[in-house]
Amino acid sequence: MFAKLFDNVRVALGGLGNNKVRSGLTMLGITIGVSSVVVLVSIGQAFEDYLLGEFTSFGTNLVFVFGEASNEVSAETTESEDEANLFEMMKLSEAEALADPLRVPDARYVAPTLSIATTVNYNNDDKLIQVAGIDQEYPKAVELSLIDGREFSDEDMETSARVALIDENTAVEVFGEGVYPIGQRLTINDVTFRIVGLLKNFSFNDDDILLVPLPTMYQRLYSERTIDGDYPVNGIALQALSSESVVPLEEQIRTVLREERGLSFDEEDDFLIFSQQQLLETIGAITGLLTIFLGFVAGISLFVGGIGIMNIMLVTVTERTKEIGLRKAVGAQKPDILVQFLTESVTLALVGGAIGTTLAIFLSLAATALIPDLDVQVQISSILLATGVSVFIGAFFGAYPANRAASMNPIDALRYE
Repeated sequence: MFAKLFDNVRVALGGLGNNKVRSGLTMLGITIGVSSVVVLVSIGQAFEDYLLGEFTSFGTNLVFVFGEASNEVSAETTESEDEANLFEMMKLSEAEALADPLRVPDARYVAPTLSIATTVNYNNDDKLIQVAGIDQEYPKAVELSLIDGREFSDEDMETSARVALIDENTAVEVFGEGVYPIGQRLTINDVTFRIVGLLKNFSFNDDDILLVPLPTMYQRLYSERTIDGDYPVNGIALQALSSESVVPLEEQIRTVLREERGLSFDEEDDFLIFSQQQLLETIGAITGLLTIFLGFVAGISLFVGGIGIMNIMLVTVTERTKEIGLRKAVGAQKPDILVQFLTESVTLALVGGAIGTTLAIFLSLAATALIPDLDVQVQISSILLATGVSVFIGAFFGAYPANRAASMNPIDALRYE
């Protein structure tokens, strides 16, 4: 059996060699299709890994709490103001209630934040920067990485010190390339601040951001208060004790906030709770659909390549009609002819698929070089998928020509001109 299969493959390869141009043009469709599918699927997977990596690097087991959606966003507000006004303000006292271990036992860290878009001046150069007031638990909750300098101390919090933390991108934007940020002074709303710590980049978007102590934000940069005179916060980030604690933590948050806000049992929540796990699942679902869509689009070229194989095999069957009649006259059975032509079509598809996979590897390396943030890699599963698809394309689109050849009457085939 294996000897006959090997002989059929040898004959098929010989046929490819005898008609190099025609075979090359036929394989081109499969080559383009396979390379497109592999590359686009690999890019989709790399994009998903990048997004998931960005979110997981911003702490783990996080739960975010915001006020209900705001109606204050208008066409006149800037983009930064829009982001700040997406949710109603919460109260610092609510964060303090959530920090009570007796009421919220599954929270490791509770970190309220207040962010404003304001003007930062360095060497008479004004820039619009997001300035966020944080407490000492915020860097722990979201797992910020300190590159140099120090974090905020107890004394900074108690004295509302004019100190700030800055990340790498913002440091370059504010101070310029090659300037050591630690110890540099800048003004925020005409108040002078000194940089005491350099952080690894952590922002999800392209916004430049500075971090200052939360008491400093209230005392020197943001004087507004809530209706009852409490300090406002944009939101509260909580880190659960473990991944298993996220769901219980969400329920504890909901219970405490409903109590703090005096909501009755028949009133809906007037706040929003988002878990990091929910965000990751949503991102995974979206990128998964994107990858499937990209693969489907690229698969159209595979279908076109399959039609090319069917067309060339029909031509081959017509050209070799006398050969088919001769083989049948000397005893070849219908299965023998069927297998021979199926082997030729599958071999044609496999060779094209192998070339396409090789091309996909080089294209993936090029994509990674052009977009370093995306580590585009051709997975073994993609190669196996490409091989399987090539075999299927060759067998499916070669079945009709092979069956046509196997069904020929030997006398009519021998008389064919």
